[in-house]
Amino acid sequence: MKRIVFCVLMALIFIYTSISVFADDKPTVGVLRFTNKTGAAWWRGTTGQELQEMLIAELVSTKAFHVLERKEIEKVISEQKISESGLVDDATRVKIGNLKVAKYLIAGTVSSYEEHTGGTGGGIGIMGFRIGAKKDSAYIAVDLKVISTETAAIVDARTIEASSESSGLSLGAAFRFFTGELSNYEKTPTGKAIRACIIEITDYLKCSLIKGQNDSCMQEYIEKEATRRERTKKSIKLQ
Repeated sequence: MKRIVFCVLMALIFIYTSISVFADDKPTVGVLRFTNKTGAAWWRGTTGQELQEMLIAELVSTKAFHVLERKEIEKVISEQKISESGLVDDATRVKIGNLKVAKYLIAGTVSSYEEHTGGTGGGIGIMGFRIGAKKDSAYIAVDLKVISTETAAIVDARTIEASSESSGLSLGAAFRFFTGELSNYEKTPTGKAIRACIIEITDYLKCSLIKGQNDSCMQEYIEKEATRRERTKKSIKLQ
């Protein structure tokens, strides 16, 4: 009788352990500081870090990933830079593959930014609110790369786009929800386009890394990429 009870208990423990492992089968990712290849006026010294933090927060909110803290990632990157500087010998040299706790590193580069302003663009400030007639729009594109920490190879790449516009009579509170330098653009088309782009990146990563490249969700991004390429071709005048 005791042996039967013992076997049942062992079976239950095995089942519980198996369920726990598969239930928490989330990829662990680290987000690198964003870089910029545009002349956007809103880009400042800390903007790359702010975008990094925004993407980290969005990825965590999906509950589909384990996401490393920014400081943990930057510590490893700093150690790697020291290793590559030649200040340490080969035996203690740090490699990107040593970041075993993360399966992927996410890198983003702002590759395109456009903004257009029309109308009066002025407005009157009353008790923290701004009233004015205007028509503004903003467009942003981010080149996204997913890097394997085991091989240091780029396993996925995609250009993510987002745009936003405001027109007519605007009534916007002057209170801020962004942090750092980007807080100045919270209520503008620029700020909204940035936020939309971060959300779009998050949705894409969830589709690509969680559901997989063969899932039907990828069709939306394949079509968007085809549209982007066609638009780019038309904007370039070939000689």
